[in-house]
Order: sequence, then structure tokens, then C-alpha cells
Amino acid sequence: MTPFGAEKDGDQIRLRLRKLLDRLPALVYRCRIEENFNYVLEYASRGSLELIGVPPEELVEAGVNIIERMTHPADLESQKRAVRDSVVAHEPWQIMYRIQLRSGELKWLWDQGEAVYDETGAPVYLEGLLMNVSEQKFLEISLQEENRQLRQKLENSASLGAIIGKSAAMREVYSMIIKAAATDTNVIILGETGSGKDMVAREIHNYSGRKGAYVPVNCGAIPENLLESEFFGHTRGAFTGASESKEGLVGAAHNGTLFLDEIGELPLNLQVKFLRVLESKTYTPLGSRAPKTSRFRLVAATNRDLAKMVRDKTLRADLYYRINVLTIHVPPLRERAEDIPLLVEAWQERNGIDLNLPHSVRVAMSHYPWPGNVRELHNFLDRYAVFGQAVARQLGHQDIAPQAQGQDGMTLEEATRELERSLILKTLDQHRWHRGKTATALGLNLRTLQRKMKSLGIA
Repeated sequence: MTPFGAEKDGDQIRLRLRKLLDRLPALVYRCRIEENFNYVLEYASRGSLELIGVPPEELVEAGVNIIERMTHPADLESQKRAVRDSVVAHEPWQIMYRIQLRSGELKWLWDQGEAVYDETGAPVYLEGLLMNVSEQKFLEISLQEENRQLRQKLENSASLGAIIGKSAAMREVYSMIIKAAATDTNVIILGETGSGKDMVAREIHNYSGRKGAYVPVNCGAIPENLLESEFFGHTRGAFTGASESKEGLVGAAHNGTLFLDEIGELPLNLQVKFLRVLESKTYTPLGSRAPKTSRFRLVAATNRDLAKMVRDKTLRADLYYRINVLTIHVPPLRERAEDIPLLVEAWQERNGIDLNLPHSVRVAMSHYPWPGNVRELHNFLDRYAVFGQAVARQLGHQDIAPQAQGQDGMTLEEATRELERSLILKTLDQHRWHRGKTATALGLNLRTLQRKMKSLGIA
């Protein structure tokens, strides 16, 4: 026997539940399943009016499946099949499809729900909700189109961001950068010293649209005893000399990109701690017990053989597999010699200098192996800008390699030092050994001139 007042309580609960459902920014529905998986709508929440422009009463009393009739023809069959297959398999469904409103507006809906079964296991109802995901979907479509246009543009482009080159090898790098930027996957960049791994990392960050900072870290440049503090930060008094709290590199990269250059230089003890941070996105500053969160994206780089380091047990295998998800190989300059003229032109534009490189020098540059890659090329152009045609005369038709023999049996390095010494002595004589005036005439600051004089043995 039902206790007195129980029915009244039940009515109040149903009323409160209906009010709650009507406040949701979504359409909650319940359909009766008839033969051949035809659905008859029995309940729709107030969200239908904002979602599809139809009041719930009209949806229920229409006698036809209005939502099905509004579904985009290209999506209708796949939508019906997805629901039917989920019902048969006794599984919930989650599908996305388009509908066209009476106004002509197109919307993307997210439909999720599950069937209700009787005691024999036969499906009798569908229950679920529909949400408007148009903004997210149209943004996704827009990004896809933007990436498509960008990929098309890159096919004939001479650069990507600050990276210069239009060789086939560099176009492949550009393609990988765009692919990496579209995901949050960990990236490892492989390449020789001076090949531009840091620039690749920065462009991945720039094209990813992440709102946080780009935080570059040279793992080999931080003293081992400071690594943990530099990475995770510290509180005031955490150790001798910690006079104030400091945010670490991991914290600074929150919602941005943490670029670890030469990741193979990390000592094993820090590898363990950094692996935990990668897995949990949480870390604890030195001297603190309160964990912090950093939603950074990791990009790492190295010129070392990480697989060999794993075999030699100087790199943890679990860290290696965690970072080695998407790999980008940056080619050495000798494998893309056709990009050298572009790099020279870019250097000239950046520095506002026209070097007027003779043909013989350009030929030598195209045949030189550039063991220091783009960094070495920039260094050569810097020196050429200072010494001009004198450097060209020293080079003649010889290769630029330091090992190659120049005039008088000297290597380029020896010839360059001799030229520097001769030019500095000549300029000193012209200015009666006034070092300040000499430095100005040579386009150097005084400290640089003094350092060069000491290195060249000029008293």
C-alpha cells in the first residue's frame, strides 16, 4: 500500500526534474521505439526552442520526426545507422551531425544517449540529449581549411616563419611543423649542431596558437646542481642563497611550449623527475609541499643518438619513448645547398648590408660541406661583412673549409687571423694607436677590440 503523500512527493520530484531539464542549454529527449526502428518523440525539454527553433509541444504533437526531417541529407543515413547499431549492441552512442533550421541556418549537433530495454532485453525507448557544437565544429573546419591553404602555400614557399629554404628537404620540414602544431603530441627534433632545431621548435609553438609562453632551455648549459631548481622553481629559504621564491621553467611554460634543447644532457636523476611531470603535468618546487600544475607542450631536440644512449643506459627508456612520439629531422646545410643563396639574401636584408659576393666565393660556398651548418654560414657572413673584398681575395677559388689550403699554404682560419691582425695594426697606425678611435673605425666596441688584440698578440 502506497504511504499517504508518496504520490504527491513523486509529482513534486518529477516537476523539479522537469524544471531542471528545461533549464539545460540542450534538448533532452525521450523516444518510443516502434517497428523497423521508427521513433516517436514522447518528451522534449525547453532547450528545443533555442536549439532548433521549435517549441517542445510542437515536436511531440507533430506526428512526424521533425528533427530527422531537419537533418542534413548527407548525414541522415550515417546518423540513423550509428544509433541503430548502438541500440542493437546495447551500447550508448555519441555522434555529430548537421541540421538545417527553418531559417536556412546550418547547425552542428552533438547527440549522445542510450536505449532503455524491457525485461526481455528488447529496446523500448531512446533517451538522450542534443547540444549545439557549431562554434567548435566551424572553428575546426576553419583550422582545417587554414592548414590546407598553408600546406598549398608551402609547396612553393621559400620560408616558414623565420626559417629560410625552399628545397624539398625543407618543404618536408615545413609539412612536419604544421602537422606537429595541429596536435599536443610530444615532438623530438633531430639534427646537427647549427642546423636550426631551435627555430623549428619556435615555429611549432607559433603555429600551434598556444596562449602561453615559448620557454627554451639549453639542458647542457645549466650546472647540474642547479637543474632541479631551474626546472621546478623554489621557495624562499629552500636552500642557501634562495633569498626569494622563484618560478621554474616548467611553471613558466604553463599553457605554452617547453623546448628542451640537447635533452640528452639531462642527468638520470632529473630524467626520473621530469618523466613524472610529463605524465601528470604536476610538479613541486624545491622547499614546497604543495604541487603545482603546468599544462605545457614538450618539444625536445638533440644532435645525439638517443637510441644508443638508451642502450648505454645514459637515457631512460621510458623517457625516450615518452618524448619520441613525433620526430622531425632537420637536414644539414650540405644536403640543401640550393638554399644557401636564400640564406645569404635573408642575412643581408636582416642586417641591411649588400655583401656583393663575387661569383668565385658563391661557388666555393656551394661546395663547402658546412660542418657548422647555418650557424657557421652566418658566422662567415659576419666576418665577410667586416673584412669585405680582402676575405674574397684570400679565398680566391678555394673552398671555405678551414682544412682547405689557401694562399701561402695557410688554412682559412690562419689566413683570417693574419688578415685581422694586419687590418687592426694598420688601423691602429692610422689613429696613432688610439684604441677608442681604432675600435670605432673597425665597427667594433672597445672591449671586442681589446679581446682581439690580446688573442692576436698585439701589445
